[in-house]
Amino acid sequence: MGYIDDFSVVGRDDVAVAGGKGAGLGELVRAGLPVPRGFLLNTAAYELYVRDNGLTERIQAEAALPLSATTREYEEAAGRIRGLFAGGVMPAAIAEELRDAYHQLGAGEGGGEAAVAVRSSATAEDLASASFAGQQDTYLNVRGSDALTEAVISCWASLWTARAMAYRAREGIRPEDVRLAVVVQQMVAADAAGVLFTANPATGRRDQIVIGAAWGLGESVVSGAVSTDDIVIDAPTGRVVSRRTADKETMTVYAERGTREEPVPASRRLQPVLDDAGASALAGYGTRIAQHLGSPQDIEWARSDGEFFILQSRPITALPEPAGETPTDWSVPYPKGLYFRASIVEQLPDPLSPLFADLIDGSVSRSLNALLDEAFGKSSLRDGDLGLPAINGYAYYYYRTSGLWRLMGKMPAAVRALIRGEAHMGIPGWRDYSHPRYVHVVESRSAKPVTELTGQELLEGVSALLDAGTVYYTAVQSIIPIASSSELAFQKFYDRFVRGDADPPAQTFLLGYESEPIRAETALYDLAEWSRGVPGLAGAILGTPTTSLATAQLSGAPPARMDAGLWRQWEPKFQLHLDRFGHTVYNLDFINPVPADDPSPLLDTLKFYLRGQGNDPHRRRELAAARREDSTSRILARLHPARRAAFVRLLRWAQGSAPIREDALADVGLGWPLMRRMLRELGRRLVAAGLIAEPDDVFWLRYQEVSSAVGFGLAGPSGPAAITGALRPVLAEAVGERRMRWRGQRQAAAPQMLPEIRWLQRSLAGMMPEGSQDQQGNTINGVGASQGRVTAPARVLAGPEDFARMQPGEVLVARITTPAWTPLFAMASAVVTDVGGPLSHSSIVAREYGIPAVLGTGVATRRIASGEQIEVDGDAGTVTLVQPGTA
Repeated sequence: MGYIDDFSVVGRDDVAVAGGKGAGLGELVRAGLPVPRGFLLNTAAYELYVRDNGLTERIQAEAALPLSATTREYEEAAGRIRGLFAGGVMPAAIAEELRDAYHQLGAGEGGGEAAVAVRSSATAEDLASASFAGQQDTYLNVRGSDALTEAVISCWASLWTARAMAYRAREGIRPEDVRLAVVVQQMVAADAAGVLFTANPATGRRDQIVIGAAWGLGESVVSGAVSTDDIVIDAPTGRVVSRRTADKETMTVYAERGTREEPVPASRRLQPVLDDAGASALAGYGTRIAQHLGSPQDIEWARSDGEFFILQSRPITALPEPAGETPTDWSVPYPKGLYFRASIVEQLPDPLSPLFADLIDGSVSRSLNALLDEAFGKSSLRDGDLGLPAINGYAYYYYRTSGLWRLMGKMPAAVRALIRGEAHMGIPGWRDYSHPRYVHVVESRSAKPVTELTGQELLEGVSALLDAGTVYYTAVQSIIPIASSSELAFQKFYDRFVRGDADPPAQTFLLGYESEPIRAETALYDLAEWSRGVPGLAGAILGTPTTSLATAQLSGAPPARMDAGLWRQWEPKFQLHLDRFGHTVYNLDFINPVPADDPSPLLDTLKFYLRGQGNDPHRRRELAAARREDSTSRILARLHPARRAAFVRLLRWAQGSAPIREDALADVGLGWPLMRRMLRELGRRLVAAGLIAEPDDVFWLRYQEVSSAVGFGLAGPSGPAAITGALRPVLAEAVGERRMRWRGQRQAAAPQMLPEIRWLQRSLAGMMPEGSQDQQGNTINGVGASQGRVTAPARVLAGPEDFARMQPGEVLVARITTPAWTPLFAMASAVVTDVGGPLSHSSIVAREYGIPAVLGTGVATRRIASGEQIEVDGDAGTVTLVQPGTA
């Protein structure tokens, strides 16, 4: 069997032989692209080395780590495997072929010892479905047969680095299923090198090419060790759209063996590496490669004596969808008023989808007016005094100045009504009226299957459910000040008149109580414990990809490769969990699935518990309750009767209010699963009518477009009517443009208040749920909401689509968290948010879990990157970006 292959004989279908990198290079050579000369040591050589040295079983034993293995355990296993490879002997058959191929490579350039790059090429890397880039090793400027042999063995060993093993375990790739080929190429005497993306990695635009360029060799560019010139090119024309020329202080160059860093000459530090003509020519190669391989590519390139070389190309695995321009103009639609991102808007952190934006404005106005009319009387507000308009897609509470003054004048009456529980407000109003009414609306609208409803009934049902939800949310908003006031009053009294040096903080007396988010977490933990007790079930769940489990749960059919008997035991129990808790919302915009629609985040948390990770919530609550009661007894024993009576009264008020707030917030989305089913049913009918491409495109239509389609009979239960000339179809292109604009809007930092009047913003800053967006430096200030200090890697999550990226022990960083985010708190070492305060949902749940929380930072999700080490100080209310080497 031959162990050396020429690049020209392998291609994209030969990953099992050539690995991802080798197969990609073969495709480039076949396409006639300028690839440095070289050869491939295929995976058969790896298999022979492992077999002849008796390493197979020993490697598998070391790599068979439990799913709960720590980073240190992976590193220790990797070190032992590296030792196994280092102690092996290269089989003679491989050594002979390798030596001959290397000498031929040198002879082709006039003899002598060729300088080569030796790169790992694993069978599970550079695939469109997984990002394995950089997880195996590369050795540059290798000279001589002995050095080449050593580099090859080191490459083989790098298949088992801690990072690679952990990543494969998370991706469900078994240790016995991976092999490694080795790419050997002549080193290019590069005067410049870098990377090229055939789609813009920042915006996702497929019509732009982005080049990073630096002086010297490209390895330091790939690793991020040097600054690069960044050039954006319009792909269809090759025209340079923009460029940023960096101050390039250092560059990588050849050493006698390997490479070294040296300063860039002063004359070239600020000189562009590529002129427009060179950038355009390089971009042309990128376009050819992307067209040949059929997907956007991440390409490494080098230039020597004016000639470009392509070193490798891999699919871009994390390319975002195309995004429009990020808005910068925050002009307001109605000038005589103020705009705030507070209250219900806190539950809408992203730009609104078009259909939700059209429906929510009127719905919120109606619900607020109804409450205010009951509290103040019919003359309190006039038409146009308040609303929920969208500016650059973001929802704002709007108050016309005259209406705001009238409202402020009646605030004392509102407070009295709230205290008395009038106008269906407060805890009695929520318990006796608002919650039962909401439940009734949802149940009555659920009586008939959505497939049997007419288009008009579906549209009316969505409006009715949204109105019921906003009325309910308005009622919940009346509970929040009661709960907040009770906690603040108790804390102030306790800190000033009761607390001694050895006494616990006030929050200790408010922990250990059940609330709906905690009950949901406990139920999921109990389901995991039950599953562990069924023989084979835990392993079957852990061995099935989360997406497959979620799809099967929605379809009712067992996942592929999972025993049907185990599935029949499991599925009804998990469905009961979804029936009870699956309506919690991550974001009030109905474009976002709730757990009942996509249970993937819950399944990931359940797998976390199945692996034996996390704490028992029953035990955690018992310990918190015991600490609470013990502390209470000790405090009461020493207080004077009058002070003891005040302490007990304030404590019982706070303990009775906080859990109810969480119960009320958790049920805001009661109507959302049904609302989404109705909308997706409308979407399916509009697909059948040829108006949109996918059912979910319905969320990107305007209300008038949906209403017109319904009015023309294009969404009937028996099938679509013929499209008439009077109805202008909504084209897929329009939906695509709206999605792209929304993604661009999502990158904006929406001001908390408009117009941006500095003195007014400063005076009202303490009333806003978000901190200053102008913070600079390594320390970010927020509000300390749960005590403690933790230093750990950050995980920045935009929403449930990112939940699977969360790893145990990371700091959860998010725009805001709602009760639906609670399962992630079990994995997190701390919590940081842009929006929130000491009495928000995030703070309450963080305290229950005993993890630090800093909320209301305003800038955390923009200033912090996933993987970055941060220190979260819940006592000081600060988040510090930890500089490398200082942790």
